[in-house]
Amino acid sequence: MREYHVYGVGNALVDMEYEVPVSVLDALNIDKGLMTLIEQDRHHALSEQLAVHRHKRACGGSAANTVIAVAQLGGKAYYSGKVGDDEAGTFYLQDLLDCGVHSIALEHPREPGVTGKCLVLITPDADRTMNTYLGITSELSTAELNPDAIAQSEYVYLEGYLVASDSGRQAAIEAGRIAREAGVATSLTLSDPNMVNFFRDGLLEMAGPDLDLLFCNEAEALDLSGTDSLTAAVDALKSIARRFSITLGAKGALLYDGDELIEIAPHQVEAVDTNGAGDIYAGSFLYGITNGMSFTQAGELASLTSSRLVTQFGPRLPRETLQQLLTEYSA
Repeated sequence: MREYHVYGVGNALVDMEYEVPVSVLDALNIDKGLMTLIEQDRHHALSEQLAVHRHKRACGGSAANTVIAVAQLGGKAYYSGKVGDDEAGTFYLQDLLDCGVHSIALEHPREPGVTGKCLVLITPDADRTMNTYLGITSELSTAELNPDAIAQSEYVYLEGYLVASDSGRQAAIEAGRIAREAGVATSLTLSDPNMVNFFRDGLLEMAGPDLDLLFCNEAEALDLSGTDSLTAAVDALKSIARRFSITLGAKGALLYDGDELIEIAPHQVEAVDTNGAGDIYAGSFLYGITNGMSFTQAGELASLTSSRLVTQFGPRLPRETLQQLLTEYSA
């Protein structure tokens, strides 16, 4: 029995979520539905212009949201990220600790710097648009890895957003190497179509030669395989990962367990906010396959939790809600 179910590596960001009409995106010249990296001056300017809108904040970043879901479901999770020695960094680490996630950032003094932030804009169509200032997380490197914790995990989970930083990409590649040498399964999420379009080769480098599990949505799968056919994309992904999950939005999900394709039925809900849906899906899936569930069962649990998430605002569900969903599914 290993000490951790999942070890995540990702950009540590304080998520600041706003509910806005589409006209605000147009007025601020923001590309709808995508994650866009911005500089500090742009972040400050947008923050000032968005100040009239109420917002919520939470420790985030894609991989953080995923390992938090693992922990809230009852699993043991570890997280490698980088925050600054500022108020936002203190807030981030306390929130992570409250969620039951272990982190190397809790074990060492923080460096001076500005903690990264992500402006998450939710429009009435439930779409999420992100403008991200990486801050000190752009300096995440192999120094933020804990090789012993990696070796004591069942899965390593790599966030695709890391590909945009040279040091972050190298940290992900090194985490994968350590994992493979220790017999730890590796998993990767493609994170966003922009990451695939601009950093395809880097993502394949992060995947490595023996990727055990790939998470992506339909658009990312099509972009990575360079096709407009889901069937062709599925064939292409088989050469990248032993197993994979493609989320299809309101159409459910398509899994490949190494032998056969499995269709996961959707849950019909009224979506108000899709931010974090892929993250909680991956976290629930990883919790399932590291806690005795079959590949199909893990996909069904992931579909259930992510469908509940999109009915509320915010990238996470309360621990009690996740526990209730797990109980209902297991009954």
